[in-house]
Amino acid sequence: MKLDLSEPLRYLGVGGGPDPALLAELSTVADKLTRSVTPRYIWRVYSLSHLESGPTLEGAGLTLPGAMTARMLGECSQAVLLVCTLGAGFETLLRAEQARSMARAAMLDACGSAWVESGCDAAEEEISARFPELYRTDRFSPGYGGLPLTLQKDVCALLDAPRRLGVQVTDSFLINPSKSVTAVIGLSDRPQPARIRGCGFCVLKEHCQYRKGGKTCGS
Repeated sequence: MKLDLSEPLRYLGVGGGPDPALLAELSTVADKLTRSVTPRYIWRVYSLSHLESGPTLEGAGLTLPGAMTARMLGECSQAVLLVCTLGAGFETLLRAEQARSMARAAMLDACGSAWVESGCDAAEEEISARFPELYRTDRFSPGYGGLPLTLQKDVCALLDAPRRLGVQVTDSFLINPSKSVTAVIGLSDRPQPARIRGCGFCVLKEHCQYRKGGKTCGS
């Protein structure tokens, strides 16, 4: 895996041609992160039943609600649950950086966000290699596209993420360690177009710092 520096720059709100000194500093921070922390992930495939209440994971009894979720998985016979995390190691690095330089800590935080997404990309490559005859939907997470944030707990419980990855879900349905992602990916026997990209489907649209600055995250 490799960390694309354009992603942390985007998280930092830096556009255009970044200052060379900033880019050099960010590269140093990214190198330190990628040498120290490797994203870890677990995933599991479930057969899908398409019920009136929504797509349901067979054997788990978990319904994935929401009109957009039903549309996203409408042509899928299976769905993958995924959890990816940078673990407690990232939190340790971040606290140490915060004690030395808040500017570098902000860079590290942005790099962490990009690095955990790289871990999710690696998981998707593994899934594709395991099921080369199937087509993936875009991955989407609780809190996006109408899938409620409360499903974080269900996804982590089904994958035994607290024991296997040390990933916990708080009473307010946030994930700890902070650089952790839960996601759903549909699997179909026909190509799947992007369906839920854009601000209109995002749970953060009313509070998004990108939108306040006249930008988007590009998702």
